[in-house]
Parts: sequence; C-alpha cells; structure tokens
Amino acid sequence: MGNRKISPDLKLAAIRLHERGILTTREILDCVGFSRRTFLRICKLYRETGDVVKLRSEYIGRPRALNLEDVAYLTELIAHRPDWFLDELAGLVQRNRFISLHYTTIHRELCRAGISLKKLRKVAKERNEDVRADFMRRMA
Repeated sequence: MGNRKISPDLKLAAIRLHERGILTTREILDCVGFSRRTFLRICKLYRETGDVVKLRSEYIGRPRALNLEDVAYLTELIAHRPDWFLDELAGLVQRNRFISLHYTTIHRELCRAGISLKKLRKVAKERNEDVRADFMRRMA
C-alpha cells in the first residue's frame, strides 16, 4: 500500500493526537492507516517547518535560458523596432548579450512576457509610414 497520497488534514490530526497524548503511537497508526516510518517522517517535517507538507521548490525543472534583464532587453528591442524577425532578434541577443538562442526560445519568452505575434504585427503596421500617411490624409 505504498506511495499513496495522504491528506494534510489527516497528517495534522495524527500529529495533534500524538502531541496531546490522547492516543498512543500504535493506536494513532491503526486509526490513520500509515506506517510508523511515514508518521516519523511527518513529525520531523512538522518540527522543522511547522507544516506537514513539503513546499514545492520554485527552482524545479530546467533553468531558463534568459533572465529577467534579458527578457527586458528583448521587449525594449521589440518596442523600438517591432518589424524584426525572430532570427534577427537572436542575432542581436547573441552579439549584445552573449547568449546563443534558438528563435523558438525567443518566441516562447516573448509569449511569456505577453507579447504575441499579433501584437507585433499591429505595432509594425502602426509604424508603417505609408499607412500612417494614409490615415492622416483620411482624417484631414
């Protein structure tokens, strides 16, 4: 019956019963249905952290290729000139930030930053001089 999820409420109830001396350890283990080793591990975690569940680490998984400063640099480049292609942005990042990236990585980071291709096209269209002149002519 190993490797099953035990609810945090059940773990906390078992610890409280043990701390208050209401039941013996054997009686607690019979009631809650987990092993002595599991109970001791939960008690140790509770003593060390004050919680019965391990906190998930923020750093689980592969580290990001770009840090926040690099993403800010990319967004500044996009704001300055939104008609750049992703491979051109990769070249700029490699020359100026010394980070070799694939264009899909840049696309993924821009999506995480809230910049989509649709937004890029819209900004690029707004910066087009012919479209802007046509708009000014229609408004005048």
